Amino acid sequence: MLRGFYTATSGMMAQQRKQEVLSNNMTNALTPGYKQDQATLRAFPELLLQRMENTQLPVSSDRKHLTMTEIGAINTGVYVQETIPDFTQGTLRETGTTTDMALIQGAIPDEEGMVLFQVQNNDGEFRYTRNGNFTVDGEGNLTTNQGYYVLDANGNPINTDGQAFTVTPEGLLQLENGEIPISVTYTANANDLIKNGEDLFEVEEGALQDARAVAGLQFEIQQGYLESSNVDTGQTMTEMMQAYRAFEANQKVVQAYDRSLDKAVNEIARLG
Repeated sequence: MLRGFYTATSGMMAQQRKQEVLSNNMTNALTPGYKQDQATLRAFPELLLQRMENTQLPVSSDRKHLTMTEIGAINTGVYVQETIPDFTQGTLRETGTTTDMALIQGAIPDEEGMVLFQVQNNDGEFRYTRNGNFTVDGEGNLTTNQGYYVLDANGNPINTDGQAFTVTPEGLLQLENGEIPISVTYTANANDLIKNGEDLFEVEEGALQDARAVAGLQFEIQQGYLESSNVDTGQTMTEMMQAYRAFEANQKVVQAYDRSLDKAVNEIARLG
C-alpha cells in the first residue's frame, strides 16, 4: 500500500514541476528572443518483485527449502529529469526602433548550432542572448535592458557617442565617423548553453566562437525588428491543463490511500 502512495506522490511532484516550467514559458511569451523550456519526465527504475515460499522436499524427507517465484516488475513513479530549452527561431516583429535588432540565422554548419549577441554583465563576465531589445545609456553605450554592455567584435563595449546610427545586415553599426562590427557569436551545440534567468545564456568555461570566422555560417541582423519568443501560447495552455488533470488524478489516488490507511489504523486495528 505504501509503495502505491509514494508512486502517486512522485507523480504529483513531477506534474507540479512541469506546471512551473510551463507557467514560466507563458510568463515570457512576450519576452523578445526567449526560448521556451521543455520538461522531460522519466520513470524511476523498475523493481522486480519475487515471492519467497517454502517448498516440500520429496516424501522421503521431512525437510523444506525456500524457493523464489518471480511475480513481475513494478514501476516506482516518475520525476522531471531535466528542462531542455527549445532553440527554434521565433518570428520577427517590426518595431521601428533603431536600437532594436533581430538575429536571423541562415545556413549553419552544425545541426544544433546557434548564433547569439555577446554582452558583458556588471561583473565583467561574458553572456549571450537572442534578445536584441537594446538601448543607449547616458554615456552613449549600447546596452541590454539590464544595463549590460553590448560588445563589439573585439570584446569592447559599443559606444555610439549619442549619435544616430544604422546597422547593416552584416552586423556593422555605422556612425558618422566610422563603423563598429557588433559581436555575433556561434555555438556548435546550443544545448551546451546554460540559462541564468535574465534571458541570457552562459557557458561553463571559455567563450563562444566569432560567428564571422565560422566557415559555412550565414546570419544577418535586421535593425528595427525583434525576434519574438518561440512560446506557442495555445499549446502551452493545453499542456498546462493536461498537467493539472494529471496532478488531480494522482491527488485522488493519494487521498484514496490515505482513507485506506486511516481505516486500517483506526478501525481494523482497534482492540475489542
